[in-house]
Amino acid sequence: MNAPEPLPIDLPSFDNSFAALPEAFYTRLAPLPLGNPRVVAVSEVVAAMLGLPPGFVDSPQFAEIFTGNRLLPGSEPLAAVYSGHQFGVWAGQLGDGRAHLLGGLRNDTGHWEIQLKGAGRTPYSRGADGRAVLRSSIREFLCSEAMAGLGVPTTRALCIIGTDQPVRREEIETAAVVTRVAPGFVRFGSFEHWASRHRHGELQQLADYVIDTFRPACRTQINPYEALLRDVSRRTGELMAQWMAVGFMHGVMNTDNMSILGLTLDYGPFGFMEAFDAGHICNHSDHQGRYSYQNQPHVGQWNLYRLADAFLPLLKRPALARAAVDETYGDAFALRFAGLMRAKLGLRASLPDDETFIDETFAFLQMQRPDYTLFFRRLCRLSATNAPDRATDNAWRDLFIDRAAGDAWLANWRARQARTPWPDAERQAAMLAANPKFVLRNWLAESAIRQAKTGDFSEVRRLLACLRRPYDEQPEFEAYAALPPDWANGLAVSCSS
Repeated sequence: MNAPEPLPIDLPSFDNSFAALPEAFYTRLAPLPLGNPRVVAVSEVVAAMLGLPPGFVDSPQFAEIFTGNRLLPGSEPLAAVYSGHQFGVWAGQLGDGRAHLLGGLRNDTGHWEIQLKGAGRTPYSRGADGRAVLRSSIREFLCSEAMAGLGVPTTRALCIIGTDQPVRREEIETAAVVTRVAPGFVRFGSFEHWASRHRHGELQQLADYVIDTFRPACRTQINPYEALLRDVSRRTGELMAQWMAVGFMHGVMNTDNMSILGLTLDYGPFGFMEAFDAGHICNHSDHQGRYSYQNQPHVGQWNLYRLADAFLPLLKRPALARAAVDETYGDAFALRFAGLMRAKLGLRASLPDDETFIDETFAFLQMQRPDYTLFFRRLCRLSATNAPDRATDNAWRDLFIDRAAGDAWLANWRARQARTPWPDAERQAAMLAANPKFVLRNWLAESAIRQAKTGDFSEVRRLLACLRRPYDEQPEFEAYAALPPDWANGLAVSCSS
């Protein structure tokens, strides 16, 4: 690996904590170069979070570095090994088949690892080319930043760099590299890998690394490894609640796609709920519906049980591992989900029968199939009194073919509001802060992708600007809050997305 020439700018220093683990955890290798790289889009927020100097994103070196053609000083690129269950079946050894971890850095905003996705083959590519295409890179970049805007824990995305190099998927596409940023990329499958090989020394090293680097409070507990498993279970439960509340569907919740830090990880065939259907499957490759919207909380728990199995050599007692999940995950999910739904519905205080009302609301949504995001956003504007503004009510009622059913639900909502009264203006402001106006609908991403394929990246950048503030009105982006156009009805995403 050739040493990079010094850059004529002051960049943050690397703190390569993961690379300090023994080499059994990864393979050191440089990214494979791509010719004629060009910047498609940059998240200035993430650039600032990393402490990149002002103006660096406009420098000639930026595209070269974040395509993998040139290394940052102090970078120690590597691809990590892990294993996992895919669609409920043990898949054995996996790993970073198209990702290169450049290294980590630590600054005033935290510890950040920088990873190139699509930077070429690694020993874990399993015969694939190690590349990402522009289409999937745009989807991951935009959704990473959209989820951050929604307040959902997630990996972040610094930039997309595109090239003209052809890549074969279902058709010939062009290669791209997306730069992902997160405190860490350790997965459930990272632990499964060592447990499946009975390599208990490496298993403990990995657990110690996670505790000491990310969860030092666990070290103060009687059993730090049990404390870590409980921490992961709690964070995963809360994450599932946040996904469900915003109508997000991951699409491929394999254990190798689950973050040990409780982050949304690996954006492939994701989707946001439009016409509500609890059984909706956003991944065209998921023929059995394992990762449907309604199954996500159950799969989250199933994945945690697999992680608990991997922790058995550390905990020694199967009952202890199982209890760490059972006593943590369900309560964390239920508590966070109930709180999020009360906020979305504008309920000022909790009442004992709120769970019943929330369940009835989802049954109503399932029966009537309104657009999920618009249902809650338009509800924000309604009066809680029985003397409502008819024009405002009608904008909400227009979401239903059966307006009488909508009126009946609305009467129940107003009756519930009357039990914990709240001035309309205060409640409406609180609801607007809890119900996004903008989410990354498939048709929005597809429009940006189609335009980008012509070499015009302006729509990617416009969407990024909008999705960074999804709860704000942003009238200049009003069209992004509309129902999907007719041409979008047949859109499908698969594991190649």
